[in-house]
Parts: sequence; structure tokens; C-alpha cells
Amino acid sequence: MQRNTFIVILILLIFFVISFLTNILGPIIPDIVKSFDLSIGLAGFLPFSFFVAYGVMSIPAGLMVEKYGEKKILMAAFLLAFIGALLFALIPGFSIALFSLFLIGIGMAMLQVVINPLLRVAGGEAKFAFNSVMAQLFFGAASFLSPLLYSYLVLNVHSGKSGFLIGILNRLVPENLKWVSLYWVFAVIAIAMVVVIGLVRFPKVDLREDERIDIGSSFKQLSANKFVWLFFLGIFSYVGTEQGIANWISQFLQTYHGVDPATTGASVISYFWGLLTVGCFLGLILLKLLDSRKVLIVFTSGAIISLMAALFGSVEIALYAFPMSGFFASVMYSVIFSLALNSVPQHHGTFSGILCAGIAGGAVVPLIIGGLGELVGLQYAMLFLFIPLAYILSIGLWAKPLVNNDTITSLKEIF
Repeated sequence: MQRNTFIVILILLIFFVISFLTNILGPIIPDIVKSFDLSIGLAGFLPFSFFVAYGVMSIPAGLMVEKYGEKKILMAAFLLAFIGALLFALIPGFSIALFSLFLIGIGMAMLQVVINPLLRVAGGEAKFAFNSVMAQLFFGAASFLSPLLYSYLVLNVHSGKSGFLIGILNRLVPENLKWVSLYWVFAVIAIAMVVVIGLVRFPKVDLREDERIDIGSSFKQLSANKFVWLFFLGIFSYVGTEQGIANWISQFLQTYHGVDPATTGASVISYFWGLLTVGCFLGLILLKLLDSRKVLIVFTSGAIISLMAALFGSVEIALYAFPMSGFFASVMYSVIFSLALNSVPQHHGTFSGILCAGIAGGAVVPLIIGGLGELVGLQYAMLFLFIPLAYILSIGLWAKPLVNNDTITSLKEIF
């Protein structure tokens, strides 16, 4: 079909918004802890409420898309995100936060299922790889910018400064809960996306075999394959590690180094996501030169070293080592996912749904760290992250894909 540039741009914007809403928890956790007088253990339920939604919704969302179509699912997803963000903004409290984050997480899980097949159809098969990289760039840019928006709002709301946005937020947000202003912004963004999507005519998407989810015979066959669950644990471990680091960076720096979460803490998280995005592009180059399993082993080893330095080094080392752990984590998701699909000969759509359910690792690992933090302190609790990292490292040793990634054997292949 004819490519639709406007739809491609809209999908890239959706990638941006997903990341913008998803990766803000890390910077604001210290504020939520302080505002609601929470323990570290209770704070761990915040990312749990958000990411457990992926485990609940990934496979059902795939079935809903086939029944109701992409446009309705996109609108429903952003409507849920709007309700969740508005609820949090209007009634800030810990119990409300858990429920609203779950609603937003459900919406984000639904979006994740829709946008890749839609991007393939709107942009055309030939440009799908390029557009997918662009989507990751938009995703990474939002992850980099959202902590900076948090810093801007916290430093300017109720500060005596004027401006249209600040003036409105001054009237809406309690003076002792300035960070809540983020969720007013999120609510406006989400409802604006509902309106825009409602006005747009979307192309018809015919799902390929590797995009369909079947919870019948396909799921039964995959369930009997041990590698399906080993790779599920790989995705679970990666997202758990990513979120386990990102969600606790600011609290760690505040607790052990007295770093202001609204300024330096937010900046460190911003650079964590920024370097993770940069690492994705370097990873694309390396995967053309080296076997993906070797790349996974090297980058996972780098993440282990960086995290150890961040946890036990000086404040100066921690400020650089935490972002570097993001850089080294950058290739893990794509390599694990591709190794998984290349290790199973069929039913890739259903397998992808199972793997996406592994995103629930982002719920479990931060929660475990929070619970351990109550017992041994956050510094030693974050040592738990070396368990999923060790598992990811092991994938590079035991994975036996049916098809290896295509590498360049001579410079002539580049030109």
C-alpha cells in the first residue's frame, strides 16, 4: 500500500509519549517517598503497579487489536492513561498513585502491541527497519527529556516565577506537592492524543503470521519448549534490571551522597536514558560486525562493572557510572528478543506476546529491591540486580539460535 508519512509521524509521536509517561517514576520516587512518608519497601510498589500491567495486558491486547482494530485500541489506551494521570493529579495519595499507575500501565501495554504492525503498514515494508530505529530514537529522546521536565516544573512551580503554564499549575497544584504538576501535563498530553487519533483515518493492518497471537494450539506448543521460558526470563531479567536501576538511582544518590533529586538526581537519570539510546545505535553497528551473543556478553560485563562502581564508588564515580550502566544495558533487549525469535521456528506472534509479558520484570525487581532495602539498606539491596545481570550474561553462553545474526565479512558488503 501507499506509504502514509503523517501516520508514521504520529506513530513516532506515540513512541515518544509512551516513553515520556513510562520512565518518569525514577526521578519522582524520592518526592513521593517524602510527600507520603513512605518506606523504601512501600515505594517499591509504585513501579510494580505500573509494570505488572504489562504482564496482565500484553497478550489480551493482541487479541483485542484483531477484534476491534488499531484506532479503537489506541484511543482506549490513551483514554486510560488520561484517567490515570488525571486521577493522580486531582487526588494525590499513595493508594490512588498505585491505582492510577496501573491504569496508565494498562494503556501503555495496549499501545506497545498496536504500534509496530501499524508502523510497518504505514511506512512500508522496505522502510520498516529504518522507521523502527527512528522510533527508538524518539523513545530515547523522551526518556532523556522527561526528567528534565520534572526538574523544570519542580524548580518553577510556586517559585514566584510567571508564565502561562506555571501560572495555571500554581492554581492546580498544592505548594507542598509540586511534582504532581507532571501528572497534569501527562493528562493534557493523553487527552490531546485521544482527540488527534479520533480525527485521523488509519490504514487497514493485515497482521503477518509473526504478529498474530494464538492462545490455543500455538501457545500450547510453545509452552512445551523450554527455550521459550528461558528467553521469557531473559526479557524479564532485562526489564527488571533496567527499571531496577532507573527507579532507584535518584533515591540512592540522595540517601548515600546527599544529591538533590530535583536537579542532579534527575540529570543522572536523564543521562542514563540518553546513553542507553546512544548505545542502541552503537549496538546496531556492532551487530553487523560481531555475533550477537558476543556483543551481549561484552555489554553485560560492562553493565556489571559500571553498576558495581556506582554502588560502591565515590559520589563523583556514581554520577558517571550510573549513566554508563544504561549505555551497557542498551543492546540487551534487542539481542535477547532476536535470539529468542531466531531460536524458535514458528508461532513468532504468540512467542512475541509471551516475551512482551516478560516486561513485568519491571514490576518485580524494583519491588524486591524495595523490600530488601527495608532489611539491609538500599545500597546492599541493589546488589540483587547482579542476579538478573548474571542470567543475561549466561544467555550469551547457552543460546543456540537456528539462525545467527547477519554480519559483515568484508568492507565490500558495506557499499
